[in-house]
Amino acid sequence: MSAAEFRAAALKFPGSYEDFPFGPETSVFKVRAPSSGGDKWVGKMFAAGRLDSAELSVSLKCDPELAPQLRAANPAITPGYHMNKRHWNTVDCTAAEAQTVLDLLEDSYDLVVAGLPKKQQTALEWSARVAKE
Repeated sequence: MSAAEFRAAALKFPGSYEDFPFGPETSVFKVRAPSSGGDKWVGKMFAAGRLDSAELSVSLKCDPELAPQLRAANPAITPGYHMNKRHWNTVDCTAAEAQTVLDLLEDSYDLVVAGLPKKQQTALEWSARVAKE
């Protein structure tokens, strides 16, 4: 999977955007949702990585019960680099199958949105039912 393909996939989710809070070399993909007051927006990270690297790898949020199983089953998946290793995995996009990366990206987005208040989920036109389809 190329950096352009990953970026396009990450930005297809409702409310997603790319940010650079750690500097221009690290892309951080967040979901934008209205704050509880409604007048401000908050961004919650669901993916991060150096997309300009020759060996593309990205960190993705993961269910903490599933993360060790994924790492054991796939050598391209390791504990989150510079992240909470219980909740984040780093995926080597040059070694993992593209569909695996896309599935993990979608799961990461869904985990983050599932943690938002219902009002924000509704604003994103997301529901737990949509996540399971």
